[in-house]
Amino acid sequence: MPKLGFLSRLIGDSNEKELRRLSAIVATINELGPEVASLTDAQLREKTDEFKARLESGETLDDLLPEAFAVVRETAGRQVGERHYDVQLMGGIVLHEGKIAEMKTGEGKTLTATAPVYLNALLGRGVHVVTVNDYLARRDAAWYGPVYDALGLTVGVIQNNGVTFRFERGYKPETEGEQTGYENLRPCSRREAYECDVTYGTNNEFGFDYLRDNMVRDLSHKVQRELYYAIVDEVDNILIDEARTPLIISGQAEEASSTYIAFARAVKGLVEDVDYVIDYKAKHVALTEEGIAKIEQRLGISNIFGSDPRLVRHLEAALDAEYLKRIDRDYVVRNGEVIIVDEFTGRLMPGRRWSHGIHQAVEAKEGVKIQRESITYATITFQNYFRLYEKLAGMTGTAETEAEEFHKIYGLDVVVIPTHKPMIRIDYPDVVYINERAKFNAVVKEIEELHRIGRPVLVGTTSIEKSEYLSSLLTRRGIPHEVLNAKHHEREAKIIAKAGQKGAVTIATNMAGRGTDIKLGPGVAELGGLHVIGTERHESRRIDNQLRGRAGRQGDPGSSRFYVSFGDDLMRRFAPDWVAGMLQKLGMTEDMPLESRAVAKAIEQAQQKVEGFNFDIRKRLVEFDDVVNEHRRVIYGEREKVLRGADTRATVLDMLEQEITEAVERANLEDPSSLALLHGELREILPAEAVPSPEEMAELGDELLDELLDRMEAQYEALEERIGAETMRQVERWLLLEAIDYHWREHLTAVEEVRQSIGLQGYAGVDPLVAFKREGYDMFLQLQANIRRQVARTIFRVRIVEQPQQSTQAETPQPAAQPVLAGVASRPAANLRTNRGDGAPARSTQKIGRNDPCFCGSGKKYKKCHGALG
Repeated sequence: MPKLGFLSRLIGDSNEKELRRLSAIVATINELGPEVASLTDAQLREKTDEFKARLESGETLDDLLPEAFAVVRETAGRQVGERHYDVQLMGGIVLHEGKIAEMKTGEGKTLTATAPVYLNALLGRGVHVVTVNDYLARRDAAWYGPVYDALGLTVGVIQNNGVTFRFERGYKPETEGEQTGYENLRPCSRREAYECDVTYGTNNEFGFDYLRDNMVRDLSHKVQRELYYAIVDEVDNILIDEARTPLIISGQAEEASSTYIAFARAVKGLVEDVDYVIDYKAKHVALTEEGIAKIEQRLGISNIFGSDPRLVRHLEAALDAEYLKRIDRDYVVRNGEVIIVDEFTGRLMPGRRWSHGIHQAVEAKEGVKIQRESITYATITFQNYFRLYEKLAGMTGTAETEAEEFHKIYGLDVVVIPTHKPMIRIDYPDVVYINERAKFNAVVKEIEELHRIGRPVLVGTTSIEKSEYLSSLLTRRGIPHEVLNAKHHEREAKIIAKAGQKGAVTIATNMAGRGTDIKLGPGVAELGGLHVIGTERHESRRIDNQLRGRAGRQGDPGSSRFYVSFGDDLMRRFAPDWVAGMLQKLGMTEDMPLESRAVAKAIEQAQQKVEGFNFDIRKRLVEFDDVVNEHRRVIYGEREKVLRGADTRATVLDMLEQEITEAVERANLEDPSSLALLHGELREILPAEAVPSPEEMAELGDELLDELLDRMEAQYEALEERIGAETMRQVERWLLLEAIDYHWREHLTAVEEVRQSIGLQGYAGVDPLVAFKREGYDMFLQLQANIRRQVARTIFRVRIVEQPQQSTQAETPQPAAQPVLAGVASRPAANLRTNRGDGAPARSTQKIGRNDPCFCGSGKKYKKCHGALG
């Protein structure tokens, strides 16, 4: 180790070298300061047009950077009274270069982002600023909208439930809210928000909009532009903590049965360690032999594992719902609906549902209406969504410890930016109590003492349940306080604004931990500043550090302390059960705190274990999802070609030709029974009058394929002539999209089922990932073949129905003629037989018809000239 230290001193730390390089660029920006300061507001606005013209003439963004950053700094000072510090300019350069800037909490990351956002928005390709929640997206756009607006750029905001705004200086809503907008934020269409130069929103909404865009049937319904540049605020939270959960858009399947209710009743009242055992590390419930016997007796089933396999899934979901999912921690019940609570932010996530029947099991447990199960229509992980951006950058207070993961998965380097002022916050060592009751009593006692002298206190809890429990204890003591959790989301801004005032006591779940600004009131700094109390260690050290970071921002005084008990989730997962008992025998009482470096180190090691475990899961997740991601790239690419007007005629004719060719090649033309089967298969593809009889096919022999393809083209041309070329293109487009979408949904479901069971390959000595790649490849070939098969067997079965015009005021004009499947072709696609031939994605290249004149100019038909040579 000393040798490494000597080597580091000799060649210099890489981060220090990077900071020296950045300092030189900042010096150039500072030199431009006086010149830019002399410009009027109108001249600053004209700089944007000048920069755009220079880009068109061949200059690069790097060439413009010093001057553009100086312009933004001057404009921010005039418009919002905030002027970038040198360290913020350094952070901005890092973001522009597509890296992660680690900046301590309170260093003004939101202002830091304005300079690189402006610079990259000059290209007109759109810049996305990604935040962790709707509140921050709306707040940041309103805060810094005046800066962009003064420089001639437009700003949009996307929110949950389809709500969108556009920054409009001076806009005054009648009442504050989503329907009428907020001050300076006018409601607008989603597409309009994405058309803006800068768009603020959450990671969830950007991801879901991408998936929804790849489900539309008309190009005009897409809302996003190309994914060019994104700056991700709290990048570790979004790209690491939340990356384990993929984004899923699903539709409803069959009606939920009463089975969920039966299982919810059956699993109630089981005794831990007698009927079931909980693995807290894996978050899994396993029944004992006694538990299995009880369940079978209650359900009236002799062997639950030997009958319908769906029953086992229902059992696992019911056990998870009853013994792992807790109300006011993992979910809340509001208006008869179960709403998930985000474990990292404490916010409600309306519309999100657990998969594998777990959400229905929780609904059965709580006695609310059970929603129907779902079918996955589209899905993507955050890892793969953000890797779609041409340029990606991020900022957070805690990234260096995850530098390896950022580099491996996203190709992002981390640069640690120094603080503007020295950090003077005091972080006291953890205090450990024997149980939760003793811990919370000690927390209340400290709050009471600090409240008496007027110091503001922010108390962080890990769940809604515990925040309300602590609130009840403070109420009994007569201590006035505010509670900030997912149940009081609407009051968030007002509570935060007062949290730094003299005598304020604020209890908050993790939602107050990230991105929220608590400013100290008059006289608070003299009392010691804000004191932060953590009532439990989170499984991620970054969440704890973010909570600490609410105090001591920008050189303010402050302090923090964490209270821990042996009943906490983290301690139960990693501390042996006998530890608490042993301490009691040694004389430790409820009132006796334990302050020990060894315990603090053990807690940190426990957190590191969980972080390592979660990293392995994320790494495995992205490796598995990369397989599906390649499928997604091809399918979405083909879909986009169809939407953008590719040659659908050539594509459909090619599919028909492949299906007919494969059918003929499989048949034995000398075997009457084989010819009869071929005749039946051809009738599924071609109109009955175009299919030769088995006797005719036997006579044609080797010329059968040519004859069939000629008849197919003749029938196709006749159909096109009958309904018109324009309508035929609509039919082709509709059929291709219908087939792609249906079989993509089926593919996602099938792949997920394989993914759930592929781990069993490990018992056979096969790497599950290798097996999954092999299975995935075969399934993708089958997907392509299924798409081709459905189109080929449907094109001659459509009939055109004239749809009466509903209204002349319709926003999107619909064609009067809509393709409708005829009865013979409307059977479920699941019944369509799959062949074994290798499939290929629908091609959209120009193809010469067999009966078209040959390209060589001979005057012969293509099939009799160069087509015969192929």
